[in-house]
Amino acid sequence: MTTDPLAWETCERRVAYSCPGFEIVNESVRLPDGTETEFDYLSEPASVCVLPFTPADDVVCIEEWRQAVSRLNRGLPVGGIEPEDDDLEAAARRELAEETGYEAEGLEPLVTVEPANGIADTLMHFFVAEGCRPTAEQQLDHNESIRPIELSLEELTDAVADGEIRDGRTVLALSYYRLFDAACSQSKTE
Repeated sequence: MTTDPLAWETCERRVAYSCPGFEIVNESVRLPDGTETEFDYLSEPASVCVLPFTPADDVVCIEEWRQAVSRLNRGLPVGGIEPEDDDLEAAARRELAEETGYEAEGLEPLVTVEPANGIADTLMHFFVAEGCRPTAEQQLDHNESIRPIELSLEELTDAVADGEIRDGRTVLALSYYRLFDAACSQSKTE
């Protein structure tokens, strides 16, 4: 139990709405000052996002229709962790192969974040994949419309910087990768 004076106490929890992929949870909570109120949030399984590099150091991206914003979205392979996944790396490898038809020689964890913890319990695990090659056909879910493409790291970075790519998971993956890459490069020169 959390003992921090800022902690809220959950008095009751119920699923207000459920559909494949996520739930809307309603909680009756008691705030630190004793006020009782309601709090709703989106609850979904943890997921993985892969920043996949080919042997030529291009990034394997996807173009996918996103109904919520009514447009074609360019981004990175992302998907939920499934019960048959042995671990996070297995989930990342599966999502990469399913969405792009590419497989990676190696995979390294990059970072884990809670990208919207004010409104969702989303937990996103980011990976960098190296040596990615097209080895199979895509295995898309019934509600996915995805086309794999390759971009140079600079093209991807420019598309994010210019606001052409607005997918938050892609922005986070690239930002952390560039941040950590810059930090590693800086420490090597010191």
